[in-house]
Amino acid sequence: MSNGELVPSGVSNDNKEISLGMNVHVMCYDVTEPHVDDEDSGDKEASMASILARYRKTMVQRSHHHLGFPVNQDLDYGALTQLQDFCINNLGDPFIESNYGVHSREFEIGVLDWFANLWEIEKSDYWGYITSCGTEGNLHGILVGREVHPNGILYTSRESHYSVFKAARMYRMKCVEVDTLITGEIDCVDFKAGLLANKDKPAIINVNIGTTVKGAIDDLDLVIKTLEECGFLPDRFYIHCDGALFGIMMPFVKCASKITFKKPIGSVSVSGYKFVGCPMPCGVQITRMEHINTLSRNVEYLASRDSTIMGSRNGHAPIFLWYSLNRKGYKGLQKEVETCIRNAHYLKDQLVDNGISAMLNELSSTVVFERPLDVNFVRRWQLACERNMAHVIVMPNVTIGKLDDFLKELVKKRKDWYKDGDVPPPCLASDIGSKNCLCPFHK
Repeated sequence: MSNGELVPSGVSNDNKEISLGMNVHVMCYDVTEPHVDDEDSGDKEASMASILARYRKTMVQRSHHHLGFPVNQDLDYGALTQLQDFCINNLGDPFIESNYGVHSREFEIGVLDWFANLWEIEKSDYWGYITSCGTEGNLHGILVGREVHPNGILYTSRESHYSVFKAARMYRMKCVEVDTLITGEIDCVDFKAGLLANKDKPAIINVNIGTTVKGAIDDLDLVIKTLEECGFLPDRFYIHCDGALFGIMMPFVKCASKITFKKPIGSVSVSGYKFVGCPMPCGVQITRMEHINTLSRNVEYLASRDSTIMGSRNGHAPIFLWYSLNRKGYKGLQKEVETCIRNAHYLKDQLVDNGISAMLNELSSTVVFERPLDVNFVRRWQLACERNMAHVIVMPNVTIGKLDDFLKELVKKRKDWYKDGDVPPPCLASDIGSKNCLCPFHK
């Protein structure tokens, strides 16, 4: 599809081939060799400084029009610049100090203890580490489940993050893809059917605490109840909770179901750079101490244990997370969660008031709406799209003012796309339900 091409109403993009030749960025900043006289003239340093200044300006502009992906761009870490002179590496097990002394394990364990307390597991009963991203947390959680139940079957909803299906391929696991409700939540009726068809094999379940596109939250209690009804005792199942974004938001939402290790779950992972906010991708993975020994091995030259997916791990990330959690505290995080959900309701209501199909799941800050037809508009606002849907994820840095700018531009362009009502908008009933669809048939 060329830039600026409109997607005809009702045309699915499911089978659109992504071509490397069409999508790769051809522009780059070349790495060049210094000239002999550069040290004296300073031309090289001046040139690089100019490039970086222009790049920063681009980042500021792109951050202002960033709505479709769960990243908190509200960052203030000036106090940590003093640590950029060090290569801080937390290689090995965070609870075993290795021979590499330039590490931040004290910060890492402090962050892990904070999350362990959030998810109600005693310090002596948990093990965890700071990951490179949410995907690594899923890879680790599902790997632990596979090691606990080597012949287990992985169950996950079809709206799970792609990393879950990647884990199944990497570990050569049988994966049962479970249907979802219109909200995006796992359909426990279909889940039950899958369990009953494979009663002789242990179950490894990925529970979504916020799906990728719709922000749907699987009902953990109903998943556990379904397992019990099918005759699966806790020693025959392992539950990993993918809480990439909402895993840290849910504890601060009134009336939300608890994500807690007091329930028979095996692990929880979240992304650190999404809601908390961090200038580099990172995440947190917590599991039970009793499970980690099935996975870990001694590494003599490190004087530590190999318990993680990655070997070398970014030692700066735990410091950033520690700094942010200390500054905000529980009250600060709760205030941000409430603001995000309130602003998400504002956006959804404004879309509906302007005749645009939209859906917002309960307890979520992901607003799903009619996919814009203009590719340039999608790229400008960095929207994530699937089929006839797009979404905005309201993060702490997404203000009412930014949402108003987006809405004003969307409403104006939409009049051109649909010829002031002469061309009907697509039907989203199969994507977000007939009650949320404002196409001519369902309006």
